[in-house]
Amino acid sequence: MIVTPLEIAAWIELGICWVLWAMAFVQPRRRAAGQKKAVRDRSSLIGIAFVGLGFACIWTFVLPQGFQKSTISLIASMLVGPPSVVLAWMATRHLDKQWRFEAALSEDHELITTGPYRWVRHPIYASILGMLLATGLSKTWWPLFLTGILFAIIGTEIRVRAEDRLLAARFGERHARFKEETKAYIPLVR
Repeated sequence: MIVTPLEIAAWIELGICWVLWAMAFVQPRRRAAGQKKAVRDRSSLIGIAFVGLGFACIWTFVLPQGFQKSTISLIASMLVGPPSVVLAWMATRHLDKQWRFEAALSEDHELITTGPYRWVRHPIYASILGMLLATGLSKTWWPLFLTGILFAIIGTEIRVRAEDRLLAARFGERHARFKEETKAYIPLVR
């Protein structure tokens, strides 16, 4: 297999994007650590497991002999990664201490509708999907890539429904309007 300069650039950018993406969660996680969870939806853990399967498929670099990504795929990867990082940073800054790994609300939880939440209700999930796409486009063999994206979407749908149930129970009509006016995590789609 011959490694091209474009592949090297795509992989380097991807690595930088993953580090920066992960760093977006450091401060909100610390600030959320002191918050007491008032209510949680454990079904989101099933969604987390499916997203984890998606990560496993995307990051399993089982490649047929002679496999090489196309120039278009590598360029697409390089275009998807950076906006996904920016979206994660914007979303975690707006959520701040309300960020949770599982679907849960704190006692003083607020409905966030500003920043990236004006465009999608769950921008962090959009950023996860973007980072998985960037990774898959740069290195993953297509059967694993499609399987990984499918698992990630199934898991994300479970998590979105769990979070929306919690928010609807807490914020009622205000959340219903927000849900009606704002797509879940993919703009213009759902």
